Amino acid sequence: MSRVAKLTVLCSSFLILSYVALGYVLGKTTDDRAYRALAVFGEVLQHIQQDYVEDANLPLVTSGALHGLLESLDPQSSYLSPQAYAEYRKKTQNGAKGETGAVLSKRFGYIVVVTVLPDSPAEKAGVRNGDIMEAIAGFTTREMSIGQAQILLAGDPGTTVKVSVVRRPRMELHELELTRSRLAVPPILTDRIEGDIAYLRIPTLNAGKAEEIRQKLLEAERQGARKLILDLRDCAQGETAEGIATARLFLTSGTIATLRGQTTPHQEFAAEPAKVVWKHPVTVLISGGTSGAAEVLAAALADNQRGDTVGERTFGTASEQKLIPLDDGAALVLTVANYYTPGGKSIPDAGVAPTVPVSARDDLAELDDDLPLKQEPSREDQALKKAIELLLAPSPATQQGETRKAA
Repeated sequence: MSRVAKLTVLCSSFLILSYVALGYVLGKTTDDRAYRALAVFGEVLQHIQQDYVEDANLPLVTSGALHGLLESLDPQSSYLSPQAYAEYRKKTQNGAKGETGAVLSKRFGYIVVVTVLPDSPAEKAGVRNGDIMEAIAGFTTREMSIGQAQILLAGDPGTTVKVSVVRRPRMELHELELTRSRLAVPPILTDRIEGDIAYLRIPTLNAGKAEEIRQKLLEAERQGARKLILDLRDCAQGETAEGIATARLFLTSGTIATLRGQTTPHQEFAAEPAKVVWKHPVTVLISGGTSGAAEVLAAALADNQRGDTVGERTFGTASEQKLIPLDDGAALVLTVANYYTPGGKSIPDAGVAPTVPVSARDDLAELDDDLPLKQEPSREDQALKKAIELLLAPSPATQQGETRKAA
């Protein structure tokens, strides 16, 4: 590092420490902990400059500190360096672009795949739900934000990107190549099973899906369906407003969700009886790949006793983020509010637990990489079988009537 750069860093550190000390003395804030934290940061920076074994790359150190600071908050909050933010703006402003179809979050310090969209480049290349993306385009994801990972995966249609994924439970490393493409919105899959039971698989809750679901429900009822299985497994993409609108198709009363944040106005989303189109029994399938808007929908139906949720605990990401540009060209992606279930539980903190737990995959599927990923409902699907069983079981009112007749 040059002498001028050293002097600049030292002067900056001195100014930070002076500001911290002055603010602390004058009592400019009621929260002394903020000043103490800044003082410690300045002290650590000074020791790195003076005592580290060699000249440290202080811009890199500072960037790493900011990444760690945001990562310690929650998986969705992140720091974008000036270069990463410039690349992000460039790719988002270009309009149509190639994507891979992998929905991402962060766990264990690495980028992980929440779910893979059907018929997407990621699915075709063999990426699976729960895969840990150890590297993208040759860059380790150990300290990578979700935003940076999305930037690396996006690109012109027809171009390729290499990823290294670690797959549990064997923790084997797989090198895969994904060919980016323009993704079509996956359609809602409908079926009729076990007599009067209708089946709807919802792959995403993108804009317009609530209206599409409304039409599917009306059509199913016209065709004689009187029970419904709503499959939200691996539904991790979409807008929370669509999840709320879909919940209103089922709920005549009650709270759907609440949104709370330190600076975000408290919002409570309630059922609207005039919008209900399905009054018959419903059972909801959920999995570890259920996330975001789908979690809001599942929790609304379960907590209002509208129907059972069957499967596994959801991923837990139903929250709102704000992009905050910084003066040096960098940016923050900061979580500003979380969605809460009607029962008052934070969805990002714990996900949505099933009322009837059932493993979403059998042991064979977990261990055999050659088995195809199934999008169609299968009679060997244990969660589906349980949902059918619950819908075919006599209702409490029916059971009471039969008991009186027998007496």
